Amino acid sequence: MSAEILAFPSGGTSDRVGGSPDRPDRAGGSPEAEVPGARHRAGAPAPVLVGCSHGTDDPAGREVIRALLDDVRAARPDLDVREAFVDVQQPEVADVVTAVVTPAAGARDPEGGADAARPGDTDPGAGVARPGDAVVVPLLLSAGFHVAVDVAAAVEDRGPGTGSAAAATPLGPDPRLVALLADRLAEAGVRPDDAVVVAAAGSSRPGAARDVETLAAGLRERHAGPVTVGYGAMAEPTVPDAVAAARAALAPGARVVVAAYLLAPGFFYDRVLAAGADVVTAPLAPDPRLTAIVLDRYAEAAETLAAR
Repeated sequence: MSAEILAFPSGGTSDRVGGSPDRPDRAGGSPEAEVPGARHRAGAPAPVLVGCSHGTDDPAGREVIRALLDDVRAARPDLDVREAFVDVQQPEVADVVTAVVTPAAGARDPEGGADAARPGDTDPGAGVARPGDAVVVPLLLSAGFHVAVDVAAAVEDRGPGTGSAAAATPLGPDPRLVALLADRLAEAGVRPDDAVVVAAAGSSRPGAARDVETLAAGLRERHAGPVTVGYGAMAEPTVPDAVAAARAALAPGARVVVAAYLLAPGFFYDRVLAAGADVVTAPLAPDPRLTAIVLDRYAEAAETLAAR
């Protein structure tokens, strides 16, 4: 059975978070001085925001993640925002953090160009790289293996003379993600008696499943029909099994709708499309609420660095 697929959000600039740096309605808060984490140690630049996603071979998926980080840059043009990955794509998150916090790893620009002024790059006055600090924000929806292992390793102390790094918590769970997923279901035309299967990527870490169940519990408060969970890998039930179970208990005339709890198209989304549902929602990104969550996670972790 082929699934009806909701069209992806356009992600046009008119729908994204942006505006003047002085406007108080930007994602993550307001002007820089009022944003938690905006101020760092006296005389030091704010920590670099390293947006770390899983990585994908899917061109559309890559573009969606870039769009999310572009929205973050538009909302906080004062921040140095860099992209990193835990798998599939380059650069690896540990390498990006090292380039920021380790002077010897910084890009050296003998011309003293604009790029040399960034943390981890060349000091245009002294001609040597200087250390900066970094906050890794996992662009992941739960606390799975990559957060506990790859991201945690990436922010380990590099030793004397280096900058500091901290890992933010993943994007989920968060009430705004519940609202966003409910909106995706509404856009797909979900009916009150439809059975909804929340499709998550899956992880071998129990904490990741708890995060997804928290999301599903919030969705049950918004949807009258049954809401269950399925996983793309490493956890059970699988999405096809969850879809089959939902169909077996389906009310007459109702449908099985998969709510894709995924940021972007790619390997797992392709598996969700093939799971046998009647309707599959679009992934979550881009959306202004995601931009706000990323900046909130950054601000929380930046405060821990400032307190060191």
